[in-house]
Amino acid sequence: MARIMVTGSAGFIGYHLSERLLARGDTVVGVDNLNPYYDVRLKQARLDRLKGNGRFEFHLADLADRAAMERLFAEASVTTVVNLAAQAGVRYSLTNPEAYIDSNIVGFLNVLEGCRHNGVEHLAYASSSSVYGANTTTPFSVHDNVDHPLSLYAASKKANELMAHTYAHLYDLSVTGLRFFTVYGPWGRPDMAMFLFTKAILEGKPIDVFNYGDMQRDFTYIDDIIEGLVRVVDGPAVPNPHWDGANPDPGTSLAPFRLYNIGNNSPVHLMRLIEVIEEELGIKATKNLLPLQPGDVPATFADVDDLVRDFGFHPNTPIEVGVKRFVQWYQDFYSPVVRAAG
Repeated sequence: MARIMVTGSAGFIGYHLSERLLARGDTVVGVDNLNPYYDVRLKQARLDRLKGNGRFEFHLADLADRAAMERLFAEASVTTVVNLAAQAGVRYSLTNPEAYIDSNIVGFLNVLEGCRHNGVEHLAYASSSSVYGANTTTPFSVHDNVDHPLSLYAASKKANELMAHTYAHLYDLSVTGLRFFTVYGPWGRPDMAMFLFTKAILEGKPIDVFNYGDMQRDFTYIDDIIEGLVRVVDGPAVPNPHWDGANPDPGTSLAPFRLYNIGNNSPVHLMRLIEVIEEELGIKATKNLLPLQPGDVPATFADVDDLVRDFGFHPNTPIEVGVKRFVQWYQDFYSPVVRAAG
């Protein structure tokens, strides 16, 4: 079985991917700095579950620490890396821009250098639907130009794609970027709408509903994200022999470089999401209607044709199924008394 490095292994997606890789027999070299962007106790709880497996090796390290990353890559002996460590969050980037440069730019460079110098054959990395920025043509396609980001977070993810292409071109490193669309599910991030809404409703507090509820998101259940991720990890990017510099395709290259959307391909109105959460909790939400926030976009919608064509996979978990599973996990993890009473 393979030895695979997963950065951000204590994070939401990193935890689930590590669990899946371990279940199929791989050894996972997990890396995380356990930063306090959100409750470290949740990260530690995820990590504790992974540490119960003897094939999970954890390293407490910051991607931006060049010396630490050089040592780690030299000792890890991995041929595949999945970079999921990043400073996340659109709104946080408005007030803490330095965190995005340190983690998403400097940290990603250190990952690329580690791959280059240590025989890594495939780097899969997290990009984001945020890179589509000011684009309004939907569904969003990896073959569209994405040069108008609306937040520094989005700009840092676009920069990752550009940096990855450079290393693919210069050093023949196979790189695959994955643009995730609004991931949710058990063990999810506390800064995401699903988590924030559920927590506030259970506590009897109003929920903040931006753009007065007139928003759509391509909510993608975590199991679909992981299935797509695993298939991509097992299928390194290869050059596109038909790529034409006179009519350049942003999603492929003459270098071993590929981009894929992983989204549910079925946008859901924000008010519908709230209705489903209310139904699962048996509680009506008090809504605080607010304008669109800087950096946000009104709608996201993934074109997943390339993912279907190349890997035979189409995310398809309905929001009703995914929300039910998330709410059950949330109540088990945070509110067992509330769950028992209900």
